[in-house]
Amino acid sequence: MTRALFEDGYATTKEVSSRTTMPLLVKPNPPNFLFHRVKKIGETYLDLKAAPSETARAVVHRGIITDLQNKRRGTASTLTRGEVRGGGRKPYPQKKTGRARRGSMRSPLRPGGGVIFGPRPRDWSIKINKKEKRLAMSTALSSAASESESVICVEEFGDKFEKPRTKEFIEAMKRWGLDPKEKVMFLMMDVSDNVGLSSRNIGTLRILTPRTLNLFDILNSDKLVLTPDTVDYLNGRYGVDFEGETDEDDDQDEIEG
Repeated sequence: MTRALFEDGYATTKEVSSRTTMPLLVKPNPPNFLFHRVKKIGETYLDLKAAPSETARAVVHRGIITDLQNKRRGTASTLTRGEVRGGGRKPYPQKKTGRARRGSMRSPLRPGGGVIFGPRPRDWSIKINKKEKRLAMSTALSSAASESESVICVEEFGDKFEKPRTKEFIEAMKRWGLDPKEKVMFLMMDVSDNVGLSSRNIGTLRILTPRTLNLFDILNSDKLVLTPDTVDYLNGRYGVDFEGETDEDDDQDEIEG
């Protein structure tokens, strides 16, 4: 998907190729970084592999299900009537009470008794091929980038915050055209301490690095904010020119899986 940029900064989509064009929002190092007017100075590109439209939904679905299921610890456990403490004495005589026959107070029919067919510890993990996982990630990113105004690219701003201030971070988001009430995901190569502290109190905001990038946050966010370095990283790892695996890629796949 390609987005053509206009003078007012808005974009439209048109089916021309697999390349996605995004507006690059840059602050020209003003004296006051946080409250200076945003200026668009150029464009950048995302060349990402994407699954065919017929199978894209299934590939992304399998990827997200794998991620969520592999996060399950599988430690839920219940006790059967043979494992519950007590129940060795017959609660009342067999006859002459007018009540139903009871041999133990730990019957599943009684409060405090055992559980029938309850959960037991198990391994919920499932396997997904590395190429399939990579394709699911690149398809989700490509889909997010193809939507109008859902992805922007801003200049590196990690060193612009001299001290942690949530109010200043919100003001910066508004200058970039981001609503603090919307779900926004920032993808940065490195998150400085001041940026992390300034943003952690914003409940709708997620700041990720390549090591923590995951399908759920991509699909769950309304806006995606990238930096020039992360654009280069995504093009290198999930782009159409990617050719083979490296040791670094193997380590990244283990982290993402």
